[in-house]
Amino acid sequence: MPRPPKSTVNDGIVTFPLLECWNPLTKVATLAAEMNKGRILCRISFDVLRKKFRASKDDPMRAVAENRASIRAAAKHLIESKSFEEDGSVVVRATDLSS
Repeated sequence: MPRPPKSTVNDGIVTFPLLECWNPLTKVATLAAEMNKGRILCRISFDVLRKKFRASKDDPMRAVAENRASIRAAAKHLIESKSFEEDGSVVVRATDLSS
């Protein structure tokens, strides 16, 4: 069962601190989101970054930086629609991003 963040007086407000990292083993970028004083990990794979934003193998986080607004918007939509994975994270897929 998905585990959304605990409820507080700020229900529904999603913010994105500048906390991002790249995992070279899984080839996944992770961005942090915060809602209701809880942290939600938002993941996007290299394959999606390459397909949607022409990310390079040498610097995949550059594609994240250059397309941060689009990735965050997709992640926010997934969070607001409660599309959580079993671990409470959200996964941004190519279909979640506007063309």
